Amino acid sequence: MLIVGLTGGVASGKTAVSRILKEEGAYIINADQIARELVRPHTPAWSELIRAFGQEILQEDGSIQRKKLADKVFADPKQRKLLNQILHPRIKEEMDRRAKEIGGKDPEAIVVIDAPLIIELGDHREMDKLIVVTSTQPQQIGRLKDRDGTNPEEALRIVSSQMPLTEKLKFADYIIRNEGSLEETKNRAREVYQELKKVALQKKKTLSA
Repeated sequence: MLIVGLTGGVASGKTAVSRILKEEGAYIINADQIARELVRPHTPAWSELIRAFGQEILQEDGSIQRKKLADKVFADPKQRKLLNQILHPRIKEEMDRRAKEIGGKDPEAIVVIDAPLIIELGDHREMDKLIVVTSTQPQQIGRLKDRDGTNPEEALRIVSSQMPLTEKLKFADYIIRNEGSLEETKNRAREVYQELKKVALQKKKTLSA
């Protein structure tokens, strides 16, 4: 089994790339999806978030209003650290469990961990390879506006609060630039997947030698 990290800046195009990799045959484990599941009402993580950030992050039905929580944590690095302390160990435990389950069923699997903070939280050290997806800052801001209705000032604050993409690129084994057409991104993602298949085969040979 090959474990591959997939990361990038906010609204850089990780979701689009993970979709293409899935079409090519990769197994995708999405950290954001796991986070949503972990904070469903009355779960331990949900209770801890309310204790840490207050009742005002709740919607009427008791679910977490992600935008309100995001507004709190993006405005304050200490709050962001607190959020990661609450969620990251739980997310990582579930990602590891899913990867192990996939490996049990398909020992030759290429498992892609789609997560925004792989590098910041040090998880890249446990990956076989790391893909970084890039976009220009204006593209990120535009996508945040289209996707979430975020105003340009707030979008800039969110983008600026993250590790710069130039820093993330230093850790990359593969770079997918999602800055042109979707077709260009698809072609590059498929190229990367073919490279990963070669790496997976080499790993298998090394382990069985």
